[in-house]
Order: sequence, then structure tokens, then C-alpha cells
Amino acid sequence: MQIYFNESEDGTDYEKTYKEQMEQALLRIAAAEELDPEQVEVSVTFTDAENIRALNRDYRDTDRVTDVLSFPQFSSKEELIESGELTGIMELGDVVICMERAEAQAEEYGHPLEREVIYLFVHSVLHLLGYDHMEEDEKAVMRAREEEIMTALGITR
Repeated sequence: MQIYFNESEDGTDYEKTYKEQMEQALLRIAAAEELDPEQVEVSVTFTDAENIRALNRDYRDTDRVTDVLSFPQFSSKEELIESGELTGIMELGDVVICMERAEAQAEEYGHPLEREVIYLFVHSVLHLLGYDHMEEDEKAVMRAREEEIMTALGITR
């Protein structure tokens, strides 16, 4: 398992702060999804509101700030698994977290920033694996998986 952290624009060492918990989250997700954790890789970038808005506009045609974006490497979990079988690596894709939004949401929901960041990471990784929340039935499945992972990490509301 490998998490690649991209250097943040503001120079903050987010890797030092969040790496261990993100690794634990990724291990839990891999186990829940029956993926070989030794093959799983993901990239994480922490950014500001201006940059995530530009990414959201350029890649999703939505000109607004958002809390997290997910850029999957493959269009389905089956393709991801097939890649792992062929190459020994399952590159899930990229997670981009807006720290300004994470801070605001942590304050709004009354929980620590650490909890919000790990939740956004879990949420985004599930998107990389094909989970979605556009329809109510999909949303229920995704939320249940998020809760399962967060509870297993000992991070509750």
C-alpha cells in the first residue's frame, strides 16, 4: 500500500499530520472491498479554495468551491482489479482535499479538523472505487460504508 502526498501550495506538511490515519483508513477500505492492500496506491493533494474551484470548473464543469474531488484512474472496480492482476499495482487515482472547506466544515459540524480530513479521504477513496451518492439507494450504500470505515478507525461523530 502506498499513499503519495503532493506538496501543498502553502508548504504545510500535511503528510506528517495525516499519513498514519490515512494509511489505516486505506487498509480498512481495502479489506472491506476485498482488495490486496499491498497493491493499493492513491495520490493525495491538499489545496486551497481557489485551486479546488479551478479543478472543479475545469474537470466537472461546476464553477464553485467544493470540499474534496476524486479523480479515479479506472472507470470501474473490475478494471482496477484487472490492472492489479496484470501489474501488481492497483492505482486508485487522485484525492484532492480543500483544507479551507475542511476547516469550515469541522467548525460547522463541531468536530476536530482531523476527523473531517479523514472523513473526506474515506469519502473520496470510495468514489475512486465507484461509490456514488447521486441516487438515494446509492447514497445509503456509500454512507453505510463510510460509517463502517470511520467506526473501525475509532473516529465517530
